[in-house]
Amino acid sequence: MSNVDQNLSEALKALLANSYILFLKTQNYHWNVTGPMFAPLHALFEEQYNDLFEANDEIAERLRAIGELAPGSYEAFQPYSKVAEETEHPKAMDMVSNLATDHKTLAGLAQALIDAGTAANDDVSVDLGVRRKEVHDKTHWMLSSHLE
Repeated sequence: MSNVDQNLSEALKALLANSYILFLKTQNYHWNVTGPMFAPLHALFEEQYNDLFEANDEIAERLRAIGELAPGSYEAFQPYSKVAEETEHPKAMDMVSNLATDHKTLAGLAQALIDAGTAANDDVSVDLGVRRKEVHDKTHWMLSSHLE
């Protein structure tokens, strides 16, 4: 890698890969949720996947701004993947639990971006990490509250 900080690049790629996988998982749950909580969960999942869609673009554009190519396939995401793709059709509260866990994972990845950005003296990447951590912490809390 030329003069691009390797840790910063890897932190951005990890956040992008997992955000994209979570985007698809959340959209899948939005399409397939059933049961007595259908309406509020359907709406909540839509709000969440729309946020993730916008975040994916912002993270990818940050990679490009620092001179890196953004990974753009599931094969390219695989080495960074901490969020599991959904291949089953879980019950509504299992969906909520899965997403809560995944948002906690993304909050950790956002913290890793904050740390890498701080070490690289890259305030823009730090700001992106802070904003994403705030979203993922809040979303984890909101989803976890459904499970009490």
